[in-house]
Amino acid sequence: MKGKQKKKQVQRNFNMAILLLFLCFAGAIGNKFIGLQHQVTTEPAHKTNPSDEIQQYTPLLYSELEKVDLEDYTAVLVAIMQQESNGKGGDPMQASESAGLAPNSISDPEQSIKQGVKHFKRTLAYGNQKQVDFPTIIQAYNMGAGYIDYVAKHGGKHSETIAKNFSMIQVKKNPSVYNCNGDKNNFRYPYCYGDFSYTTKVTKNMETLTVTLPGVNGEETAESSL
Repeated sequence: MKGKQKKKQVQRNFNMAILLLFLCFAGAIGNKFIGLQHQVTTEPAHKTNPSDEIQQYTPLLYSELEKVDLEDYTAVLVAIMQQESNGKGGDPMQASESAGLAPNSISDPEQSIKQGVKHFKRTLAYGNQKQVDFPTIIQAYNMGAGYIDYVAKHGGKHSETIAKNFSMIQVKKNPSVYNCNGDKNNFRYPYCYGDFSYTTKVTKNMETLTVTLPGVNGEETAESSL
């Protein structure tokens, strides 16, 4: 009898150990994106500097974000700019459409940055209101506030699968517009509304970029996002 009880106790201990390992693993995955919301001052060896084009706009990005108490998100906006344009052109934040204009209508980089910050602020506030995760907010910079509504109704967490589903809904609403210009070799095809991999790309940018931000008394401080 004692032998059976001992075996049961061993089995319970084993099951508990497995459960704890699972919880630790799940926690590690769940924390992957927490660092996206805050700046960190470490600079691993794999970090790279943004292009000169992006670097020249970093102080303005920081300044505009500081005006709305969002300066902690400077590295996020730098990573978004890198994905949108790599700092090139008159609309480096690709913010024209967020202002209700045709693509590339904005031709002044300063205006583009101001509108990009405005768009991000609005997206961040709406995402927090709807209680979606931060990757959803990044994706919504590309796909619009409708993506936040969609994710909020489907668990509150972004994934490329959910982004594809949302994209396809928009494609079916207007297939003549969202058709990847008829290029079936386009990696997005047939999910031609937005870029379903946008958050993945911006996150990768954040992991590899070292952003230099204005410091106190004109000094500069090296910052990175992860």
